[in-house]
Amino acid sequence: MAPALTSSAPTAPHELSKGLANNKVDKSIFPDGIRTSGQHEPLFDQLRPYEDFPQEITGPTAWSKADYQNNPERWTHVFSESEVAEISSAADKFIAAGEPLTGITKEKFQLPEFSKFLEPLRKEIIDGKGFILFKGLPVIEWGNQKSAVAYMGLGTYLGYFVSQNSRGHVLGHVKDLGEDATQIDKVRIYRTNARQFFHADDSDLVGLLCIAKSLEGGESDLVSSHEVWNVLQKEHPDIAKLLTEPIWYFDRKGETSKGQKEWIRTSVFYLETGDNPRVYSKWDPYYVKSLTRFSDKGLIPALSPEQVRAATILDETCLRLALHMILDIGDIQFLSNNHVLHARTAYKDFPPPAPRRHLMRLWLSTPEDEGGWRLPFHDSKDKKRGGIQVNDTPPVAPYDAE
Repeated sequence: MAPALTSSAPTAPHELSKGLANNKVDKSIFPDGIRTSGQHEPLFDQLRPYEDFPQEITGPTAWSKADYQNNPERWTHVFSESEVAEISSAADKFIAAGEPLTGITKEKFQLPEFSKFLEPLRKEIIDGKGFILFKGLPVIEWGNQKSAVAYMGLGTYLGYFVSQNSRGHVLGHVKDLGEDATQIDKVRIYRTNARQFFHADDSDLVGLLCIAKSLEGGESDLVSSHEVWNVLQKEHPDIAKLLTEPIWYFDRKGETSKGQKEWIRTSVFYLETGDNPRVYSKWDPYYVKSLTRFSDKGLIPALSPEQVRAATILDETCLRLALHMILDIGDIQFLSNNHVLHARTAYKDFPPPAPRRHLMRLWLSTPEDEGGWRLPFHDSKDKKRGGIQVNDTPPVAPYDAE
């Protein structure tokens, strides 16, 4: 979406970092009083050289599929009747209050009992293995509106929802809308049925709620980017080094505010700021390989043969190490984008009139001052860091894809 001619210029990064301007904005535009910060390049003077990175990462974030593939009880939680009843009551109360879904907060979606489970879960997703699969939300019985309210209400206990595209969608929809997946410089792959390669979204956490399944395919793969790092260090240290260098360009696909560039220069692996830094990852091959319209004009460097090889080996390594799971109707997958990469297989929908595969998606922010990772970006302390924000586009939460 092109910026409106009347749109104001975005706040300069140095002003945002000082005043956290996104944390206090006009509630007539942003009902919960917080604006998504949006996509930004890192603070290059805070990036660390490859030599500072660990040779091997240990601990719960560096898991292998062998740790979990035969033990689904370690990463699955089936909603109990009492949990569903509490979530249902909170959703009904929010709907009865008549407030916009974009204004939902923990205070407006109270879960006095289930919150006792969600609070330690939040830390486990941020700092531990980085994922969970909930099962058994009665989405068919509830319908899209109540399911969306319940889902976003649960999300408020894990992070702050951020905008996912230029339209301001804070409740996204993964659904095939018939768009051409080969037009990777324009089309977002979640709006197609094509394979999604291993990637991390522009948020700290991502959630997916299954509303309808496909006839075949559309299955989920997760991998610890810390385990991927360990394997690369052993098998391809030259690629590990290349992925720490800020020579990678990511496409913004036209989702830019006034005065912003159409791309971002960044790294794939970073170190946190401060003491005892962890390795943070940011990757999406569709956004890296779609920039030829700019590199052909000499505006940015083309991918080097070494970078093409690195991208190929990175994806092959992820695929080899991945944990496979299937989302059934009523399942919710939450995972970290900071140390987990995820993918999905291509899929085929049931023929009409059956509903198409449909996942509701949340992007959630976990700011530095509230237990989030210390990222080398100016908005690390913003409540809604990351995401995609075009000028002052207000947030919207449609109940279905549009």
